Amino acid sequence: MLKGKLLENETLIQQAAGNSKEQFANSPDLKQALMNAIMDALEAHNTMSSQALASERVRDGLKDILMGPAQLYEALRAQGEGLRANG
Repeated sequence: MLKGKLLENETLIQQAAGNSKEQFANSPDLKQALMNAIMDALEAHNTMSSQALASERVRDGLKDILMGPAQLYEALRAQGEGLRANG
């Protein structure tokens, strides 16, 4: 999410095109854009968390995503199998 937000910043695009990596890394615009992106991510996270805490329907939707496309079950099984193989 942070990278995507930063990739949308025209000022950063121009600075990356016209400066070395080291110069770009020291840009005050990069520092400010990063802070803004972090704050946006925090706000989005807080909003989503508040909605999930307030609504069982939202929680059920999140669970459906985790159990389907996000493959939570499969990832947890794989970790458990790894622990058993190493234990």
